[in-house]
Amino acid sequence: MRLIVNPWAVAIIIILAVAFIIFVVDRAIKVHRKQVAAGREELIGRTAVAQTIMNPRGMVLVEGEGELWTATLDHDSAQPGEEVIVTRVEGLKLQVTRKKEGGSK
Repeated sequence: MRLIVNPWAVAIIIILAVAFIIFVVDRAIKVHRKQVAAGREELIGRTAVAQTIMNPRGMVLVEGEGELWTATLDHDSAQPGEEVIVTRVEGLKLQVTRKKEGGSK
């Protein structure tokens, strides 16, 4: 008994395999070249959300980081859920200010 293989089927399988390998290698190179946006200096200017009452100290969740940070509010107080802006990083603690509401008011 002899197995007959369609040459078109072999060609299509080879083309799909090569295209898949090129796609995977291209994505791997793009991910490898992407700069890492991490570190203390990257936190300054980022928006954070108060997780506890801040009077003036509390905990905030920095957007995109997924980590809770101890933070000190520069003045007033903030309730959980309010947005604040990171103004300074001191060791493992953040200095924050309340986010202005309404833009140019």
